[in-house]
Amino acid sequence: MDKEHNQSSCCAVSRSQVGSHHDTKKSIPYVTDESLKFKDKMVFLDGGEFLMGTDDQEGFASDEEGPVRKVKVDPFYIDTHTVTNAEFKEFVDATGYKTEAESFGWSFVFYHFLTKDQLVESRQVPGASWWLAIDGAYWYQPEGPGSTITDRWDHPVIHVSWNDAVAFCNWAGKRLPTEAEWEYAARGGLEQKRYPWGDELTPNGEHYCNIWQGDFPEKNTLDDGYLGTAPATSFPPNGYGLYNVSGNVWEWCSNDFNNKMNEPSKQIYSEIPKVTRGGSYLCHKSYCNRYRVAARSANTIDSSTGNLGFRCVVDI
Repeated sequence: MDKEHNQSSCCAVSRSQVGSHHDTKKSIPYVTDESLKFKDKMVFLDGGEFLMGTDDQEGFASDEEGPVRKVKVDPFYIDTHTVTNAEFKEFVDATGYKTEAESFGWSFVFYHFLTKDQLVESRQVPGASWWLAIDGAYWYQPEGPGSTITDRWDHPVIHVSWNDAVAFCNWAGKRLPTEAEWEYAARGGLEQKRYPWGDELTPNGEHYCNIWQGDFPEKNTLDDGYLGTAPATSFPPNGYGLYNVSGNVWEWCSNDFNNKMNEPSKQIYSEIPKVTRGGSYLCHKSYCNRYRVAARSANTIDSSTGNLGFRCVVDI
């Protein structure tokens, strides 16, 4: 496989790759900010101008990571960590919401987490055989029937589509961040650093994020302590107090992928793939070097995977 295809396969696997069709436009009631949920997990950011993007040779020109340019964002509040399983359960219990993975009846799961029977019976993604479409996989049973999150309440919720994330935001009185807001927050006040903590991946040999260690996709040495998701507040936070903006799970943004990154697009419905940011536990420098703070990817609005979650923002 060519490099660009390899680089994108573990980042963003979509339902269209296995020939799925579904009515993705949902009726999502909006709840006003007076009902704001989980206020205590948010931090206020002043906003202002910052240097967005990268001209680093490690970047991917085809992803339009560059050129570096000045971008201005208004003040906003942002979640210090991704939405957790416990928080998502509160939303589901309050609304009876069914995710798109439940409506489709399946979602994408990484092959290391599956039984021999699941490996034989499930559909693989062309060009990314480590992803399988698993019947019955959704946020509450992330590896399919028989799996559970009862020991993962503090982990990021996964198997949520962009539509699912917007539904949660509307219930919580919040919204998804624009791509510019996400990068401004993820940089934590540092200018043009490769990672939220600086330019070195493991300063003094210490791991600062949950990404793949070893040879992808065959062997993970677990040097950072995790094969799959880590608790949402694992590893040191960045300068703004945000956890896991590199690695762990990809995070949905409001922007269409073909928008310029500094355009202030909000969470509006369209068929165009939406931006995802931050990388995940499957990222590795040899394959998907997208845990860098300027890196970007995308997915279709109805797609869900075992490495895709989100965090929320609120306007002043």
